Amino acid sequence: MKRKVTKAIFPVAGLGTRFLPATKSIPKEIMTLVDRPLIQYAIDEARAAGIKEFIFVTAKGKGALEDYFDAAPELEKALRKKGKTDLLKELRATDMESGAIAYIRQREALGLGHAVWCARRLISNEPFAVLLPDDVISADKPCLQQMVEQYAETGGNMVATMEVKPEEVSSYGILSVTQTDGRLLTVDDMVEKPALEDAPSKCAVIGRYILEPTIMNRLKDLKQGNGGEIQLTDAIAQEARDGGKVYGYAFEGKRYDCGSKAGFLKATIAFALEREDLKDDLADFIKQTAAGL
Repeated sequence: MKRKVTKAIFPVAGLGTRFLPATKSIPKEIMTLVDRPLIQYAIDEARAAGIKEFIFVTAKGKGALEDYFDAAPELEKALRKKGKTDLLKELRATDMESGAIAYIRQREALGLGHAVWCARRLISNEPFAVLLPDDVISADKPCLQQMVEQYAETGGNMVATMEVKPEEVSSYGILSVTQTDGRLLTVDDMVEKPALEDAPSKCAVIGRYILEPTIMNRLKDLKQGNGGEIQLTDAIAQEARDGGKVYGYAFEGKRYDCGSKAGFLKATIAFALEREDLKDDLADFIKQTAAGL
């Protein structure tokens, strides 16, 4: 019997070096797209997919991230006093129930696989999701919700995937696909950051996963691989090679790589243009700026 996915891991221990000097004092995950931090987009997506327990794998210097989800009674009082009910409603939407969030420290920067493994005791024997806040996905139906609905039909391990340009293949984990059924891809192997000539496809792994708890055992036995890190894709690939059920899900939506400056700026513009209160002024500014180039 397939079980519901109600737990999610958010690996947020990274240093955010691409965004220095800003990330010297501000965790990258609370840098804002328009007026919401990256982590809020990931949390909202997880909630829409039915996630009830949120596990953050953090590191030293992430205190501001933990504070973001706490109650702000003085700020709420000030907003009530000024009659700013709309802002108060938006603020309360960021609150998390007591006990809904757990924080685990990753003491060494040993990669995504190691970060996921750090949460093993809180996962126990249940399927779980992994969301990377750097990957922001705009979709009518949130990406993880799409995957959870597909998982209810197939079970197994599932990764979000999209086809990337040939010159981008070496930056991703790449799927070896044996069968395609609509948006569902059957996978028999994965290769982490291969050279183009060694890549089995151009189907890249994007930062959304639904995983069976057996993956934790595989992570425990892994040695450091590509880049000196313990790679989550290596554990999933071993599961596939051993005959386990592994799927790629070609999600519907637009993905923005907010781990890069260019991707972050593109996402900011795209999300702002969707806002009724911002789009007209911003569109005029873009047109005027582009005309002067």
